Amino acid sequence: MPVWDDLVGQDRVQEQLRAAARDADALVTADAGGTAQPEASKMTHAWLFTGPPGAGRTTAARAFAAALQCVSPDRALGGEPGCGFCDGCHTALVGTHADVSTVAAVGTQILVDDMRDTVRKSFTSPANGRWQVILVEDAERLNEKSANAVLKAVEEPAPRTVWLLCAPSIEDVLPTIRSRCRHLTLRTPPVEAVADVLIRRDGVEPDAAYAAARATQGHIDHARRLATDERARARRATVLKLPLRVEDVGGCLKAAQELIDAASEDAKEVAEGTDTKETEELKAALGGTPGGRMPRGTAGAMKELEDKQKRRRTRTQRDSLDLALGELTSFYRDVLALQLGSATALANEDVRDALDRVARASTPEGTLRRIEAVLACREAMDRNVAPLLAVEAMTMALRAG
Repeated sequence: MPVWDDLVGQDRVQEQLRAAARDADALVTADAGGTAQPEASKMTHAWLFTGPPGAGRTTAARAFAAALQCVSPDRALGGEPGCGFCDGCHTALVGTHADVSTVAAVGTQILVDDMRDTVRKSFTSPANGRWQVILVEDAERLNEKSANAVLKAVEEPAPRTVWLLCAPSIEDVLPTIRSRCRHLTLRTPPVEAVADVLIRRDGVEPDAAYAAARATQGHIDHARRLATDERARARRATVLKLPLRVEDVGGCLKAAQELIDAASEDAKEVAEGTDTKETEELKAALGGTPGGRMPRGTAGAMKELEDKQKRRRTRTQRDSLDLALGELTSFYRDVLALQLGSATALANEDVRDALDRVARASTPEGTLRRIEAVLACREAMDRNVAPLLAVEAMTMALRAG
């Protein structure tokens, strides 16, 4: 299966990346043979992938990285890079390729310490003679120092280094960085395309696949989790009951606490396995023994790992809360559609009774104010307001309408 098959509903972007991968292959061949490189090339040293959540920004970037590392013998017979089967494609896709480095935010920001080794590596030659690929999954989370480190590397890259930056929008990246990148915009995949992927690749029943695709409004990863994970469905059901539980102050405060508790539980589930594995691996690397004391001088390294894990749990909790707020926004969008008599398909048809009840009990103006309250909660958390305070303020605003 070619690497491009993972891009859902992104035909235009896929064709641009195919063309760039072909030209990149030609550049490598020209270098190896000592021949002149083609003058007009669709390949460049830095790319910026933007698009709404769920559009597949990182998927597109990783597919491109795999195509750049493709070593399929079919290429010599006219085949295109990105076969999906060779060692280069496979290791790039699963994240084990020696020449594909991935940087993702551990906490709410990508710190300069997280980027230092990667930037240093970007100036080295690729180990297998093709491309050195640096994939930054959360470019919008670069802070000032880490962004400046990336800028210096993008300004004067090594001849065979490619930077792939992913961010929600072009405005989320420093102008000095984005001006040096080729920009690709991904769109929200159609519900039908997402459902088709769930049916073909994940074996989900058609009705469940379409329901998950509608409920997540085309977000591929969330749709897959909703369709295959019972806990995700239970959490969503809890969130969608919240609009019916804010009739008094006590209900508002209780609903806010339950939302925070659910996000904390999500973060705990994600962290448990990863944190334990990381801790044991570091102990072994530092010469420790299972259940025994650590050698002298290793306390600093262990503390650094604990801080990293704490930042990651904080980010996971914030991401879980953000997902819940997105589901609330979707609920009130459906309420507004019913109040205005719109023919727009409802994302939350499975809770139609609750939608009807809220729509009858309020006005379109009140629904808009509630949507604004949810958005204000998101903005407050972006400003590092304590999550519980931000959610309590939101639930009280939802009650006021």
